[in-house]
Amino acid sequence: MTIKTVLRMGDPILLQPATEVLQFDTPALHALVQDMQDTMTHMNGAGIAAPQIGVSLRVVIFGVGSNPRYPDAEQVPYTVLINPTLHPVGDAQEDGWEGCLSVPGMRGVVPRYQRLHYTGFDQYGNPIDRLVSGFHARVVQHECDHLDGILYPMRIQDLSNFGFTDVLFPNQDIQDD
Repeated sequence: MTIKTVLRMGDPILLQPATEVLQFDTPALHALVQDMQDTMTHMNGAGIAAPQIGVSLRVVIFGVGSNPRYPDAEQVPYTVLINPTLHPVGDAQEDGWEGCLSVPGMRGVVPRYQRLHYTGFDQYGNPIDRLVSGFHARVVQHECDHLDGILYPMRIQDLSNFGFTDVLFPNQDIQDD
């Protein structure tokens, strides 16, 4: 089990576009995915992108079962998504609170597309092609933003809806990101 340090907002790696993965089913790629999974699990994350642990490759993982950081969220199947392509389905967006392992202790309201079609590959090179909505669509958009050097505060439209979790939600037991 290897838990990596998660880079925090301000680190230049988080602001640059990541490089496409060219080879699948390699020991290095499997090790990266395992490091990401160990780190995400340790931090109770809903997802994590390779740049967040200092690896500038287009790899994200996500999945939500029972998660103390997202107690009311619908379940999202565990997924390794490499070289993703995202296409909104329709124009409908929804505002929702988001946090991030790279922006610890803070939350903000971010608009995201409600429905999403995404494609990519798993670590073995098998194609992934899904049509999703709701929290699943939000998680995919959030994680894939990391691959383009975008952190969720960059998408906040009203900064009065951005702040420290313990101040925004003083009577709720919301864990730190």
